[in-house]
Amino acid sequence: MKLSAPINRLKRNARLLARDKNIPLHAALDRVARNEGFSSWSLLSAHAAQSRPAAGLFTRLQNGDVLLLGARPGQGKTLRGLELLVDAERKDRQAVFFTLDYSEEETRTHLEKLADTGVCAEGNLEIVASDDISAAFVMQHLAKSAAGTVAVIDYLQILDQQRTKPALAEQLTALSGFAREKGIVLVFLSQIDRSFDARTKALPDIKDIRLPNPVDLKLFTKACFIHGKASSFVALQ
Repeated sequence: MKLSAPINRLKRNARLLARDKNIPLHAALDRVARNEGFSSWSLLSAHAAQSRPAAGLFTRLQNGDVLLLGARPGQGKTLRGLELLVDAERKDRQAVFFTLDYSEEETRTHLEKLADTGVCAEGNLEIVASDDISAAFVMQHLAKSAAGTVAVIDYLQILDQQRTKPALAEQLTALSGFAREKGIVLVFLSQIDRSFDARTKALPDIKDIRLPNPVDLKLFTKACFIHGKASSFVALQ
């Protein structure tokens, strides 16, 4: 069942209704839900959560996992990564977005796009936007983080574009070992090679990862691939 408006707009309508009718907010929320065809707001919320692209991805990750999240440009891998972090912070996990590709302001614009689908950050998501991001940078930043922390790195192929940084293979080896040792979940957003053709294969896979320099892909424990509205999840270890 498709909602008449994004869930955050429906919440706003409920707040206005509660104010205008002088009724409790929970009663206003249920009234809005009934107008959408649900008997209660909790059922409407559950329906919205199940329809989210990243629904269930967080629950498939374990402490120490290193996830590869791959898609062609414009297929939503950044939003998927941010959505995963929002799910983590809702479970009282530390959530950090390391980005070499976007500014903090641009990242917050992406978070606003998520809000239109009903996914709202709670304010604890940390955004680190810097050209200095590298394996050493990430490990130093997360050195005192508790097990269960979730960090997304945006994105894999930019990590070694500067000659002053170690080779990508060296950085990935260091980060995967760090994740296992600390019990931290690391998620790498990744480009897909231009040779991927959706007309012959519905979804990219591990063979379609664009690698300008050699990398041992066995360092990843799990992978998720996206194209259009379809996605796949693969355990690599």
